[in-house]
Amino acid sequence: VQLQASGGGLVQAGGSLRLSCTASGRTFNRYALAWFRQAPGNEREFVAADKRNPSRPAYADSVKGRFTISRDNAKNTVYLQMNSLKPEDTAVYFCAAGSTVILSTMREGSAYSYWGQGTLVTVSS
Repeated sequence: VQLQASGGGLVQAGGSLRLSCTASGRTFNRYALAWFRQAPGNEREFVAADKRNPSRPAYADSVKGRFTISRDNAKNTVYLQMNSLKPEDTAVYFCAAGSTVILSTMREGSAYSYWGQGTLVTVSS
């Protein structure tokens, strides 16, 4: 599976962005999908994930109520809609996919086998 993330950019605090991650290579709907982020000087952290069949979205507490993960299996694409952005949301955002992810490991980066290249989101105050 190859993942290509896009949609990052510069936005003012309170604004919105939608990230996209398109996959190629294998059957998309078999995979759990997730977004992680890494701010300068920080470790990578979990943002959101959606486990397949049935859809079971999970969110980090820091983004709950502001971010929404969704997927379009027909387009092999997962989205991250980000609203009410804050300066602390500034980071490189990575999409990830995994075929063996279970509920207890959805928030762990090590559970995902495939990663996109990252897209930079900068939120100005």
